[in-house]
Amino acid sequence: MVKKSWEHEDYLITIDKADLELDVIYNFLSNESYWSKGISKEDVIKSINNSSLCFGLYYINPIDRKKNQIGFARVISDLVTHAYIQDVFILTPYRKKGLGKWLLKVITNYEELNIRRIMLSTDDGHSFYAKFGFTPFDKPTFFMQIKGKGAI
Repeated sequence: MVKKSWEHEDYLITIDKADLELDVIYNFLSNESYWSKGISKEDVIKSINNSSLCFGLYYINPIDRKKNQIGFARVISDLVTHAYIQDVFILTPYRKKGLGKWLLKVITNYEELNIRRIMLSTDDGHSFYAKFGFTPFDKPTFFMQIKGKGAI
């Protein structure tokens, strides 16, 4: 059976899209991220719905057990050959607690992502992602792109 949630102290990661707090994700991506500033809520919802996996990270209040979303990452993949990690974030008050490392560890060790290549793109996180085995492409000239109308 495929694992669908992970707990650590007062925190929870789950891949259940029904648990996602869309307003939290939309607010961060639209207002705080550098990579999707100004994205519409409709596009955030569409991107979540069309992603193979979404990992929501939550703080669980120890008193009332209420959970609040504090982090997120989504994976675009066919779950066979390639995966692309996108929209990774931890809300500012919860940074520097090892939660980003835990989230990436869960994602990179997720049994359904035992595939040929996991990719991501980052402007400022190279040293962070290197801790999980991410390296620059051996042959970056193998990869090509077309920038679409929504390209930044």
